[in-house]
Amino acid sequence: MSIASTPRSNFVTVVAWIFIVLSGFASLVSLLQNLMLHFAMPMDEMRQHMSGQAVEQMPAAAMFILGHIELIFAAFLVVCLGTLASSIGLLKRKNWARIAFVALMLLGVFWNLGGLVLQQIVMSQMPIAPDAAPDFQSNFEFMMTLMRVVAALFALGMSTLFGWIAWRLWSPSIVAEFGGVDLAEGRGEKSVAGD
Repeated sequence: MSIASTPRSNFVTVVAWIFIVLSGFASLVSLLQNLMLHFAMPMDEMRQHMSGQAVEQMPAAAMFILGHIELIFAAFLVVCLGTLASSIGLLKRKNWARIAFVALMLLGVFWNLGGLVLQQIVMSQMPIAPDAAPDFQSNFEFMMTLMRVVAALFALGMSTLFGWIAWRLWSPSIVAEFGGVDLAEGRGEKSVAGD
């Protein structure tokens, strides 16, 4: 049966529209951030003025990010635009977009988990002033612990969501909706199964 006669699932349509809106907004914000970074914030001058004890106390991961901030912002813009393009393709039921979207969801899983590890490393290396009052130290440690727990829950939640979306988009009924072969039938025919 043709792709046109295969029922279109609400799951794919809803996911596509949600990510069109989110990635469209993220692309606009990221474009503005890149423009601001290159035209309003001269990073080379800022790096030259950063010296002394404050820089020496910064964690290595934070120094790496600061040293490569332009590349990181540019890569984020590329990912946002790629997500927007694949979301539009997903809405139009293009198989290349489904595969690209699954890859982006898996990238999102690794990004969240890797970011969580990096964040935990940076937070564990945050210095506390040695002459700080005991009350301040205990409040600071409590806030850091709270932030680490919230960050961990958010990263694990987003990773689970992205993993589930990728898994659903790889399911035989969704593959069939995009003109692929329903592997559950195993006959090499176009599937008529919907989701």
